[in-house]
Parts: sequence; C-alpha cells; structure tokens
Amino acid sequence: MRDSTVDARSLAEYSEKDMLEWPVWQAYQEEIAARKREVPDTLESTAKEEANPVEVMAAAERTFNAQTETALRKRLQEASPEFFEKAVIDVLWAMGYGGTHGEKQHVGRSGDGGIDGVIRQDALGLTNIYIQAKRYADTNKVGDPEIRNFIGSLDSRGANLGVFITTSSFQPAAERTAAGYRHGRIILIDGIKLTSLMLAYGVAVHKAREFTLYEIDDDFFDDETA
Repeated sequence: MRDSTVDARSLAEYSEKDMLEWPVWQAYQEEIAARKREVPDTLESTAKEEANPVEVMAAAERTFNAQTETALRKRLQEASPEFFEKAVIDVLWAMGYGGTHGEKQHVGRSGDGGIDGVIRQDALGLTNIYIQAKRYADTNKVGDPEIRNFIGSLDSRGANLGVFITTSSFQPAAERTAAGYRHGRIILIDGIKLTSLMLAYGVAVHKAREFTLYEIDDDFFDDETA
C-alpha cells in the first residue's frame, strides 16, 4: 500500500490540509493549546461572543506568548548542552536565587559528578542549590535512574537542595522518586515550565510591543458635576 503521509509525499508546497496532517505541526499546535490551558480557538470564540476589547487583547496575548514559549523551547533543544546548562543557571539567577551576596557557577563538564551548576545563596556558601540540566528531545523523557543519580550526587556533597531541569518532560517514576527524597528537596522543571519562567523573568526574550488602553478619568469632571 502506497504511503500517503505528508512526509512520504515530499511536497514542495503545503496546503492548510497538509499542515494539519503533519505530525510536527500537530505537536506544535497541541503544545500551544496546552500552554494556554484552553481550546485552540479561544481567540476566535471570544470574538464571536462579542467580548470587550480587553478580553480580546488578553486572549491574543496568551496565544502570542504561547507561540513564543513553544519556539523558545525548540531553540533550547537545538542549542549545545553547555549553552543549555548556562541558560538554566541564568533563569534561576533571574528568579532571585542567589540573593544579594550569592554567586552562580557553571560546572558542567566530563566527570562533573552529575552536577551542572551551583548557586550559592550567601557569601559563605552555607546554602547551595545544585542544578542538573538535560537538553533532551521530546521523545527522551527523564527517567527514574537519572533522578537517582542526581540524588546520589546531592548526598555525596551533603546537599539538600536540588533542581533538575529538562527541555522535555519527566516520566511518572522520576516524579515519584523526586517527591520521595527524604534528605531535602528536589524541584523538577520540564520544558514547558522552563520556558514559561523564561518569559516571566525576561530571560532570552524581550518585549516586542505594548498596547495602551485609555479610560475616561471621572475625577476630571468632578468640578462640572459639583
């Protein structure tokens, strides 16, 4: 039987119908919908209900930012492992970890003992956050063995705070192992959460455009109505 999928047909141009059949495009749209936590046609349905301009603009903003986050995750997956390791350290630093007198360090290299970065939250290094970063494709989810190795790295350093970050996601067994860590706390950050944080804290992005909405200032007319 002849393969009629989009990839097999090697088309020079793609129609809208072809795009809807393409697995990569389907995954892209599904991720955007998941990020918005709403159905894909939120903006269209909002407009049909004759929503006020604020609601329409808010829906458009969510859609645009979801697309940016999805594209950002793709860029991180295409970057080098070393670049990704440094990027996630920058994200945590931008979130305020490290405080006023702390410092950040990238240590990812061969023989790093399973630790890619450290954020020292005080000048004496009494409270350290240890970071593991995995630049994985979507099909390569972080499993239980990798979390257990990370736990071993934390225990060998007498540490109790760890953050494991990936561009993909975590298997349920990995999540259970991290949640059951008794010597401290391990936070798991998947690709969707990571890029959401990057937008929230302005890492690797900049504001493209801002809109200003004006309302009547009733105080201006107080003298007239007095």
